Amino acid sequence: MAGIGVTPVADGSNGRKRADGIRDRPGQTMTKALRCILAWLALLPSLPVAGSTLELADTATSAGLSPHLAYRHDASLSDRPGDAWRRVDRGEFAPLPGGKDAFGFQSGAFWFHATIVNRNAGEQRWLLVQEYPLSDRIEMFLRYPDGRMVRHVGGDHVPFAARSVRYRHPNVLVDLPVDTPVQLLVRVESESSMQVPLHLYTQTAFTEVSRDAQLAMGLYYGILLALFFYNLVLWLSLRDASYFWYLCHITAFGLVLFTLNGLGFEYLWPDSPWMADHMVPISICLALVAMLQFARTFLELPQRAPKLNAGTVGLIMFFLVFGVASIWLPYRISTPVASRAVLVGVLWIVLATIHVLRRGYTPARLLLLAWSMFLLGTAIFTLLAFGALPKNFATEYGVQIGSALEMLLLSIALGYRYAQLRNENQRITTEANRQLERNVALRTQELRQALSQLEEAHVKLQDSSRRDALTGLYNRSYFHEGFDRLLAECRDARRPLSLLMVDLDHFKSINDRHGHLVGDDCLRWAARRIGRALRPHDALLARFGGEEFVVVLPDHDLRAAVAVAEDVRRALIAEHWESEGTRLEISASIGVHTIAPDASDDIDDALDTADKALYAAKANGRDCVRTSITAA
Repeated sequence: MAGIGVTPVADGSNGRKRADGIRDRPGQTMTKALRCILAWLALLPSLPVAGSTLELADTATSAGLSPHLAYRHDASLSDRPGDAWRRVDRGEFAPLPGGKDAFGFQSGAFWFHATIVNRNAGEQRWLLVQEYPLSDRIEMFLRYPDGRMVRHVGGDHVPFAARSVRYRHPNVLVDLPVDTPVQLLVRVESESSMQVPLHLYTQTAFTEVSRDAQLAMGLYYGILLALFFYNLVLWLSLRDASYFWYLCHITAFGLVLFTLNGLGFEYLWPDSPWMADHMVPISICLALVAMLQFARTFLELPQRAPKLNAGTVGLIMFFLVFGVASIWLPYRISTPVASRAVLVGVLWIVLATIHVLRRGYTPARLLLLAWSMFLLGTAIFTLLAFGALPKNFATEYGVQIGSALEMLLLSIALGYRYAQLRNENQRITTEANRQLERNVALRTQELRQALSQLEEAHVKLQDSSRRDALTGLYNRSYFHEGFDRLLAECRDARRPLSLLMVDLDHFKSINDRHGHLVGDDCLRWAARRIGRALRPHDALLARFGGEEFVVVLPDHDLRAAVAVAEDVRRALIAEHWESEGTRLEISASIGVHTIAPDASDDIDDALDTADKALYAAKANGRDCVRTSITAA
């Protein structure tokens, strides 16, 4: 919000110099008072019937103009000051709807009118304050009974230095002679939210009000700085990504409030209307990106809720793109969209937090409460911007109140976590003291138990080394060991042994089209389906490499092995595979080879023969079973 310029308007007389810089003709001094009275009487019929006169009592130090304002919406921007004065005289101005001075985002200009009578003889110079810092251009006209008129210009398209008092809200000093009706006409044109909370203060009263407001804001930004440096130390110590994104959130959100409260225009860009306009949507987008990324990291969405994680990433990309686009988009478009997007972003975080909390992630409880407080404050501020709520302390500072509660709750969460760690340390210390008091037999028993657990862990580790990390099936190395053992057992018992080579059809196109993460999910699904189909057959199933699986079937001749292969093939095509919105039909080609009890084939010979049968299945149109006999 910028400063206010003053332009006196002369009445065209000459002669002796008056206070407004115009001279009276000699001989007219005695009739001047009569002319003023006649002008005042002539003014009375022209007072707007829609508004009421604001009388400043002899002890008054401040007064709000909203209950006494009449207004008119000039949607076409066609009215000039002379036109507006004539409409006032004809009573075409209407009372404020419901007494509210907030109209939301509107096109065109708004004209406001009021008549002011000052009864306080000790205060004839008052400060008129527009208590909303984001209006683009404000013109104020004061018309006195003697015909004199003064014009003031302000808004964030006027340099900040032009203000009467250096303050974040636009303000101007006006003369209100005692017992004299002064007409005030205000024109406001802005691409921001149309809010016109006009207020009159004596200079002493304004000093007290501004001091209290600045103290409250100083405390708020002091809290922000304290939290910033506290979390900065934690991030530098722990290198936890959550702390980094929380730092970004504090910084970006502080910039949002710095801009919305008019402090950015006062301290950072006092001569840049472009920055005053565009930093609102840009800073909002930066804050939302940081908020979403912080929630995504804190809630562990990639692991706990992949679909919600995908939606969160999509919102982050939207706000990044919209933030860049706000550099060129008109302010009247970017700001309403950004204001609505705040509610969308915070609601999304709340829903994600509820989802993760319902799945048992207890740290999300305090986070949910914190974001709920922030959502409440943001909702109040957004509804105020669109004119759905009246302007008062709670609505004007709703975001500050909500975010302060959010920060307080997060601090409580940190304290709660510290208390848990302290209690756990005390428990460990007590338990250690008890351990020292136990007898040798108990310690020996614990040692044996520890050795038993170590042995179990060794067994599990050995089994883990035999498993494929992606599918959980046996790996190729263990397959060689298992095949040699099973082949020797079948030869000793004079029983056949069959080998299946299973290859997923068109798997490379799945990887190329949908990505390796989707391909990995497909392999896991296929491994589960094949495993269920082989469960009745005491088979050895392993992942051979890529999309290939190998199956050893002891005591299965060629006919039985082909039947099992058909069961595997049908199990894959019986159900569509779905992952992250992708739904595909997965099929497989299968090669079958049977080793007779008296055959001299080793593992390499068997794999080579089964592989040829697999290629025959591929050559015959895929999704089929071929044996080493038919492939020969």
